[in-house]
Amino acid sequence: MLDIFRTLPGLLDDVEGAEQVHEAIVFAAWRRIAGQGLAEHAVPVRLEKSRLYVAVSNLMWQRQLKDLCGQMVFKLNAALGRPTVSYIELEIDENAVAVKNPNRSRSANEEELRMQAGDEISTDLARAADAIEDDQLRRQFLLAAGNCLVRKRERT
Repeated sequence: MLDIFRTLPGLLDDVEGAEQVHEAIVFAAWRRIAGQGLAEHAVPVRLEKSRLYVAVSNLMWQRQLKDLCGQMVFKLNAALGRPTVSYIELEIDENAVAVKNPNRSRSANEEELRMQAGDEISTDLARAADAIEDDQLRRQFLLAAGNCLVRKRERT
């Protein structure tokens, strides 16, 4: 596998203009650099010019990866042997992550916890959360609040 990655700079030179092949090479480099743990929560979805768009499974992963993007750009370009990626744009898209990682499925326990968290969200809490304009942030807030209420109920 290491030999394949040593040939990437040459492949990029040979396929100038073939955007899909170019994108596939960048995606392969991403998976190698990200490693299995990160690749389960962050997957490349498209490459436009030198901007790599990466779908992340949730807001927590987006925040965590935001600080690593500079390092990831450096590592990608080093693996590719040329300055191919100049910026990584992180997008929260749980479905895209699930599609790219079909073997990664939520455990039954995780699904049950999400259901319990949803059951704990009162009408007043949901109404208060409506003040949060960002849909994804509102959903994450309500999920976190529901999880806290579930844990609180279990302790009493």
